[in-house]
Amino acid sequence: QVQLVESGGGLVQTGASLRLSCAASGRTFSSYAVGWFRQAPGKEREFVAAIRWSGGSIYYADSVKGRFTISRDNAKNTVYLQMNSLKPEDTAVYYCAAGSKATMNPTDQRLYNLWGQGTQVTVSS
Repeated sequence: QVQLVESGGGLVQTGASLRLSCAASGRTFSSYAVGWFRQAPGKEREFVAAIRWSGGSIYYADSVKGRFTISRDNAKNTVYLQMNSLKPEDTAVYYCAAGSKATMNPTDQRLYNLWGQGTQVTVSS
């Protein structure tokens, strides 16, 4: 059974950086899209960033462009989300997701069928 394991969340101050990791066990990410989504208290879960494993196309939400970078390590079967210049509004539970159908539209969370447990990111002002 495929599992996604996230790590790297924490409590930081405004302007700091964090790197989230998403590792897959049970299979590789090949032929999948892998995305990061976040959910803040009282809000719906929203798209943050995604990458198509095959071809490497990358997508970002407007709110994180220029600050966040998604990348992958093929050998480790891991996707990273480097988050720089963090703001209090970035505070949320961040989820990693993967799915083959998501390659059609990596920004659509409905197309992802594998989800991690989530990791908390808190940015204090």
